Amino acid sequence: MVGILHMVGMKVGKKYEPKWKKKKTLAEEAGGSGKKNFKEAGLVGSVSVVFKTGNETKTTMAFVGQPIREVASQSGQFIKYGCGKGECGTCEALCNGKWIRPCTAVIPSDLAPGAEYVIQVKAIKAKTTSSGKFYSLKSFLMGFWNNLLGMFGFILTRKQTKQNYNERIEFEANLVKIAKAKKAARAKLAAEQANLKP
Repeated sequence: MVGILHMVGMKVGKKYEPKWKKKKTLAEEAGGSGKKNFKEAGLVGSVSVVFKTGNETKTTMAFVGQPIREVASQSGQFIKYGCGKGECGTCEALCNGKWIRPCTAVIPSDLAPGAEYVIQVKAIKAKTTSSGKFYSLKSFLMGFWNNLLGMFGFILTRKQTKQNYNERIEFEANLVKIAKAKKAARAKLAAEQANLKP
């Protein structure tokens, strides 16, 4: 097994991390701690937006009227969404003492110049994660199980098909017998009528 993993280029003992997880967002590229250099990273905007989740803080720039959903994506902030229409309240976040719904909310225009727009995002109990592994013991076992179920299904289908085939052949053999009997009866009737005629 280890040899196979080396052949496909996977390092044994190292956890697989997809490329999209390794890539930093523009806000992360702007700098780690201290003053962010947003323009050099390619971020533009007139409003500084801060996302807070527990002890974690993410800062980015945005324009007035820009959807908060987009701003959260560009900063790398995870927000759990439900309906995406602002009806269910799954994504609710606290902002300036009011609850907003980031799926439909936008950056307001009534902010004081130079003020930060702070959004307190609810902590998520468990983020959905995918293993991203192609080779794993679980995938092999589940593949074997699925194949076993499929083979069992093929056997059942084959059995039912064979029974159906045998019934059809038997029915056709009976039809042939009935047709031969009718033909013989017609031939006998025709012979009797021929003998009766002078």
